[in-house]
Amino acid sequence: MCGVCGFTGEIVDREAVLKNMTDKITHRGPDSSGAYQTEEISMGFRRLSIIDVSETGDQPIFNEDKTLVLTFNGEIYNYRELREELLQKGHRFATQTDSEVLIHGFEEWKEGLLDRLRGMFAFAIWNTQDKSLFIARDFFGIKPLHYSMVNDHFVYGSEIKSILEFPGFEKKLDYDTLNNYLSFQYAVPPRTFFEGVSCLMPAHYLWYRDGEITTTRYWEPRFQPDDSLSEQEAVDRIEQVFEESVGRHKISDVEVGCFLSSGVDSSYVATYFPGQKTFTVGFDFGEKYNETDWAARLSEEIGVDHYKKLITSEEFWGNIKKVQYHMDQPLADPSCIALYFVSKLASEHVKVVLSGEGADELFGGYTVYNEPDVFRFYHKLPQWLRTFLRKAVQKVPRHFVGQGFITRGEFSTNESFIGNAKMFGYEDKLRLLKDPSIATRPQTLTKAYYDRVSDLDDVTRMQYLDVNLWMVGDILLKADRMSMANSLELRVPFLDKEVFRVAATIPKRLRLKDKTTKYAMRQAALRHLPARTAQKEKLGFPVPTRVWLRDERYYHIVKEAFSSELAQQFFHTEELLHYLEEHYAGRRDYSRRIWTVFIFLLWYQIYFEGASYEEGSLPDFSTKKE
Repeated sequence: MCGVCGFTGEIVDREAVLKNMTDKITHRGPDSSGAYQTEEISMGFRRLSIIDVSETGDQPIFNEDKTLVLTFNGEIYNYRELREELLQKGHRFATQTDSEVLIHGFEEWKEGLLDRLRGMFAFAIWNTQDKSLFIARDFFGIKPLHYSMVNDHFVYGSEIKSILEFPGFEKKLDYDTLNNYLSFQYAVPPRTFFEGVSCLMPAHYLWYRDGEITTTRYWEPRFQPDDSLSEQEAVDRIEQVFEESVGRHKISDVEVGCFLSSGVDSSYVATYFPGQKTFTVGFDFGEKYNETDWAARLSEEIGVDHYKKLITSEEFWGNIKKVQYHMDQPLADPSCIALYFVSKLASEHVKVVLSGEGADELFGGYTVYNEPDVFRFYHKLPQWLRTFLRKAVQKVPRHFVGQGFITRGEFSTNESFIGNAKMFGYEDKLRLLKDPSIATRPQTLTKAYYDRVSDLDDVTRMQYLDVNLWMVGDILLKADRMSMANSLELRVPFLDKEVFRVAATIPKRLRLKDKTTKYAMRQAALRHLPARTAQKEKLGFPVPTRVWLRDERYYHIVKEAFSSELAQQFFHTEELLHYLEEHYAGRRDYSRRIWTVFIFLLWYQIYFEGASYEEGSLPDFSTKKE
């Protein structure tokens, strides 16, 4: 696992500029660094040694005649087969790395290389002859890549913080991204919070030639449910392909561990790790927020060493700023901070971990996927009546059982479901934003995705939306940033091209059965796990933010932020304080909305006002940072 960055064209002190950009992502690769520079291109690299850990694996890497130059972040799990094929075609290899397979493969197949790969990757290849730059990102967006044009220079990096170091880049907030963030809780790709900086989308490649950027999608995760599949066939196929995927993801020249919660996803992965190490964190707020005992018990049963940590309130709040710095962009998912701690714990013992990300999106694991069936009869009521009921219950001063049902059930799936997070709606943003002209309906963004799968059932369309937006903007972003912040490589065997081919065929009746999510995948896991784990209801990664926001100490920290000059730049602070006071008094649970705005303010303080982000420092909005 590594970090890459670079820029085109000649500039003053190009060596120092590239070093500054590369140093910003040292955490992604503390083992070594590399650079390639000419008048036309500067390419930087940081390495975390995993395969061929000797110096022969350092980058940049060249083809035989050095007409192609590669820097690469990721792992190619079928590199051995590709290497043999390329050797038979006459290519000569200087290393045993998966990196070198990419450059010879590109030399042989050009863009067609991507269809042959199985892995996670973001890489750049410079052609010294025609002066073109080729950049590609993996199928699901496991590894990140950002780019920008700065004064006729093409600038790119694994993390945005590298691009910010380029001379002449002017930091400006992208207000359209702020608008979308308030609804989705993350920066919806390809836009970023920095005006002019784009995210290369998953399964896309980019050419930079003669000053022009062109991007192309080379693969799409299309669900094609096969209703003829029997339960036995579906479970057999899932078990077979997942076992094969985990085997490939375990390939390494260093020890590989595994994250472990009490849920089925990571537990299923962990069953293939006899004698290895597993890692879990929790909070000291009761069983709901602490899965460490569950994980320890399972680890003992499947024969692995288990390491756990309870995160204190002081540790959590003392690391929020550091986490937001590493995220590059505000992410209002508090589980990213818990993920930071479990990554830190694992990095003390191993260099590589496997995790369960992607299972929910591929196999239908979120409880919300049950809603199309739950609302099937309610949606037979006239639209005007559903709208009337929703407006009526919203005026009730206290939450009551059924209120959420009526609120969520007003509209069709296309209108009501924008992903696994839905924070502020259009009307909410009109009241909240100082500049309401930037507010848009979040459905205007999701419509293009729904239109592409209009022939599929509601549940499958929800999964398609989550694979393309939620998983990229939230799940995989935090997985990459939090693991790499601790110089730890995180691998996700569910997000394998071959696993998806099987998942795409599972019919809806075997994804959701009697309100059991991920039904077929759970049946496959049941062959390897105790029933209490394989069938356990999904918890996610619960974080007690709603509890903290009713604690006087943390309530005052947030109140200070919501009353600050910074908050007044963007929001009607009386609206923010209303949310906070209602939550603090226990009348409503506004914790997620409060957290969304608070994290944005904290991130802005760091990236635009130069606030400290050192570990252990609590958020402080008492004075304006110059």
